[in-house]
Amino acid sequence: MKKVRSIIELHGKSKLSNRQIGKAMGLSRPAVAKYLSAFKSSGLSIEEALELPDSVLESRLEGPKKPVDERLASARAFFPYMVKELPSVGVTRDILWNEYLKQHPDGFGYSQFCHHFKTWLDADPEVTSHIEHLPGDRMYVDFTGKKLPWHDPITGLDMEAEVFVAILGASGYTYAEAVVSQKRDDFILCNRNALEFFGGVTASIMPDCLKSAVTKSDKYESDINPEYEKFGRHYQTVIIPARSRKPRDKALVENAVNILYTRVFAPLRNRGIGSLADLNAGIAEMLAVHNATRFQKLPQSRAERFELIDKPALKALPENRYEITRHRFATVQPNYHVEIREDCHYYSVPHTFAGKQVSVYSTARTIEVFHGNVRIAFHLRVTPGSSLRYTTVKEHMPSHHRFYAEWTPERIKGWAASVGLNVKAIVGDIMERAEHPEQGFRSSIGIIGLTKKYSAERVDMACRIARSDGASGYRGVKRVLETGRDLVLIASERQQVPLQFHENLRGQDAYQ
Repeated sequence: MKKVRSIIELHGKSKLSNRQIGKAMGLSRPAVAKYLSAFKSSGLSIEEALELPDSVLESRLEGPKKPVDERLASARAFFPYMVKELPSVGVTRDILWNEYLKQHPDGFGYSQFCHHFKTWLDADPEVTSHIEHLPGDRMYVDFTGKKLPWHDPITGLDMEAEVFVAILGASGYTYAEAVVSQKRDDFILCNRNALEFFGGVTASIMPDCLKSAVTKSDKYESDINPEYEKFGRHYQTVIIPARSRKPRDKALVENAVNILYTRVFAPLRNRGIGSLADLNAGIAEMLAVHNATRFQKLPQSRAERFELIDKPALKALPENRYEITRHRFATVQPNYHVEIREDCHYYSVPHTFAGKQVSVYSTARTIEVFHGNVRIAFHLRVTPGSSLRYTTVKEHMPSHHRFYAEWTPERIKGWAASVGLNVKAIVGDIMERAEHPEQGFRSSIGIIGLTKKYSAERVDMACRIARSDGASGYRGVKRVLETGRDLVLIASERQQVPLQFHENLRGQDAYQ
């Protein structure tokens, strides 16, 4: 009432116009005129008005209260029920008006009833937006204009997180998440997390015209980001970007953002968040309270309306979660592998594609390689930082490479033992000396392969001689065989074997 007293005093003791008084008091001219009109209607003098207590002066300026309109009061008491029922299939305002008349036969006619209902709705735009949407029809998504602070424990830096918001049109049920950026990958993963939070898929999704969602904005047909469009196909929902310079298209989510500033941002402002995970835990805590808070004009909360209206109308989530796909072109290396540079890892393709350009599509779990729109290779992605450098499919190898790939140290040692004990021993030496088993495969297989040209006895003796010479390798064994040193030792050992006498053995006298 202090400003009202000042207006009355300036009006009575100065020659200022209403516009000038309004400028001095920080009010509009119509507001000043309204107060002065009430003062003149009260019949008070300036002195009397200035001496009255605030409560008395306020009542005198308000004048006699208008009698309560019973019909209007009963209609307004019916309106929350209308808001609850209108989203139901087949329910119209005409049907609800007839229900109203059964309760209040002397109530408003249809036109007046709808007029008062619209006036009541306009006083709360949030309620208005809810009844304009069919259950499960649309999810609105956007980023808040303001950010939330958090501390990165790894870098030690104070950071600011972008906050993603998703809201269901019919119930107002809300989801929010803090992420590092508004970039495409973060944005799409937030959409995925929102659908999983709601436990189903809406018929459509309406994003604002940010670059992560729309590559080119247009009033009639915007170009949707290809990856976001692919996301929509995966979940069998339609992406309908909000029209530029059409605030009504995104009024619901903007209203939700303003409420979240009060109910989420403000309570978290002094928490000293130590990580992004802690920040999202805080958001989830505040969000649960927000969704459980009842509307001012409705008998339910967002969570209750969600269970009643939106949840039954949502489509089921697909069996597999959507994975962000990265596309790149690559040239197959001579060893028939393609490189995923960020992982420092190589994946095989059929060897016939060596030197050719291919398309590589990678997700967090898989690697797919295409040539001419035909998939030529599929791999499960190796965890980044793994000690492995190559993932090779046996069928991708040329035949001579596949031969070596099929062998293991145990199989080679078993094959060597079938030739002779000395062959087994020299293969054991080679395997023990090699830094990696595969390094000894070629030499070991070469020694065993000498049996194609020489007898097993000779190869086994050559291995014995090579070991004694300290030349335990393929070249050392081959050199012994080529020089015939094994034959000399074999003949020498045969002569040293004493003959055994037996009555059935005949000597040279038997042939004279």
